[in-house]
Amino acid sequence: MYSDTIRQWAMDLSRSGTLTNPDGVGEIGLKAGQAGTRPAARFAINVENNIVIKIRFQVFGCGFTIAACAAAADMAEGLSVSDVLLLTPQRVDECLDGLPAERDYCADIAVQALHGAVRSAMGAGQVLESYSPVEEDHGPRITADNPCYQALMNSPAGQEITAEDRHLFACLLTIAAEEPWDTAQALGLTQEQFTQLLTTCFPAVKPELLSHCLPDAPSLPQPNDEIRVIVQSHVPEQGSAVQRSMASWLASIITARAAHPGHLWVSMGLFQRPELTASIRRLLPTMAAANNKGMRWKRFLFKTLCDQNGAVLCKSPNCGECSDYALCFAPEES
Repeated sequence: MYSDTIRQWAMDLSRSGTLTNPDGVGEIGLKAGQAGTRPAARFAINVENNIVIKIRFQVFGCGFTIAACAAAADMAEGLSVSDVLLLTPQRVDECLDGLPAERDYCADIAVQALHGAVRSAMGAGQVLESYSPVEEDHGPRITADNPCYQALMNSPAGQEITAEDRHLFACLLTIAAEEPWDTAQALGLTQEQFTQLLTTCFPAVKPELLSHCLPDAPSLPQPNDEIRVIVQSHVPEQGSAVQRSMASWLASIITARAAHPGHLWVSMGLFQRPELTASIRRLLPTMAAANNKGMRWKRFLFKTLCDQNGAVLCKSPNCGECSDYALCFAPEES
């Protein structure tokens, strides 16, 4: 997944961390309603005689984002503030020997946060929040009166399937069926898994009713392979064959839908945020146990990834004392 160059930069954490008395701080993706739902970065700088003498960054995102921030910090340290503002995402991309097309936004994140820190230092020293062009989904996209959802829920039920799990997979199938991509691919499932899901949960529903793909559809957001490993590690080996299959499907679907912008529960078509937590507790119990502080799920997954890579975003090692607490924890899941 990662080239040698990107892997090298992602492991270079020499400038990762915080500054005690920064002259400027810039960040992106950390406004209320954004944190935990998308990649984010925070840069802090010290300036002396108009030269950026020290840079530290914190990042919440994949290895590509970490690499982009590390490269941007390395390129900017020692430059004048005016020269730092001339740094472009294209130059960061070149330093990394090219990001994948679907990850080129990682360089934008790094540069916008870095530029915010410089402008902060040139101004009043206040934290500057960069604008993120991706709009947030705040409410559910699927509701109980959706015709596709109703058709699925009104069809005969399979054996060993609870009402809660039928609701879960009906929501997932409905939201994927309304998107322009192949329904199975939109859920991160193979065609065989997709057919098995229908046979298990909705045996009277034919795959053709849900499978479609528009020829001019935009590129499907690509799942993060490292997130996939994290989620799949929580698929239980115990339980009935049906329970294990549903857990495996859910793990693949969470990985796929986490690649979409916005809240994970919204991109999964659920009616309310707590439904996601309840589903994970039922089917991926060790993952629920690992998130023992009740973080927002996308935030939890990317924080786990950051911890594994040695990068940090958190301002404080103690969540309860951190000023970003409200950004990481949803009130109904705290």
